[in-house]
Amino acid sequence: MTGEAGMSIRVGMGSGLNISLSPDLYWQWVALCDDSGIDSIWHSEQLLGEVLDPLVLLSALAARTRRLRFGTNAIVAAFHDPIVIAKQFATIDYLAPGRLLPVFGVGNAGDPYWAATGASPGLRGKISNEAITLIRALLEDEQISFHGEHFRYDGPGIWPRPSRPPPLWIGGDSAAAVQRTATHGDGWLGGLVPPDKAAEVVANIKAAAARAGRTIDEDHYGVTVLVRIGSPDDPAVSAMRARLAARLNEIDGAPRADLLAVGDADDLAALFHRHIAAGVHKFVAVPIVTDGADLLAQTELLAAHVLPRVEDRVPA
Repeated sequence: MTGEAGMSIRVGMGSGLNISLSPDLYWQWVALCDDSGIDSIWHSEQLLGEVLDPLVLLSALAARTRRLRFGTNAIVAAFHDPIVIAKQFATIDYLAPGRLLPVFGVGNAGDPYWAATGASPGLRGKISNEAITLIRALLEDEQISFHGEHFRYDGPGIWPRPSRPPPLWIGGDSAAAVQRTATHGDGWLGGLVPPDKAAEVVANIKAAAARAGRTIDEDHYGVTVLVRIGSPDDPAVSAMRARLAARLNEIDGAPRADLLAVGDADDLAALFHRHIAAGVHKFVAVPIVTDGADLLAQTELLAAHVLPRVEDRVPA
């Protein structure tokens, strides 16, 4: 995404769902993204799931890449000590200034991770709000005095203090997520939401921020989009539709078509542009793929044929 002044439409990528990459394939994919103009790489947090730790990965990306941004989509603040998180953010930013893009979520109350961490799912919203506030203070201020219900800290801010602290974005589309973004966030990254829902959330965040006496940059609104250049009948697409049907709301017995973009480059660009019309300017494209080789192929196609139709970069 961006912390730069001015409006910009950018497309980052997640590494796909339900696929396992060897270290060699992962770094091939990262190099392809870095070389081909992909804006950013995103990793999610699942403490007990079959994914790697996002902040460890972001540290590796900071050392391994030249220009890519990288973010958490999303890290659950209530699982972590905010002082430790602030220190990790500051360290990553030191290695790659201006390229860290943290997004916070509150997690699912039904996940087994709560018992594993000793955190309370019923208090996850309040804990997250306090944690985000404290993390921001630690990254920005030389001396902090924070007395909350869940966290208390009197002492110095984090070193190395970023010259320009990373923007703290918020995930989710509930009423609580809207309010959290408006009062605590620098931006919003939605999950799998259709353009009409994205437009509603963006409008609600802007209204809530105005009531709180805050403003959020116009281009600090983003969504996650499932994409594949190929046929709607591809086995990977059929498997993804079945997965969505099991997890998300259905219309007429099937997942909404505008939760994913499948077809040629124009078909994919059309969904991106519907989101742009809804007020969204940043994207995490998650390719619908079967394996690592398919991920590399889809990334090449996206970079070559979709980014030029969506992003507003001036050609070199």
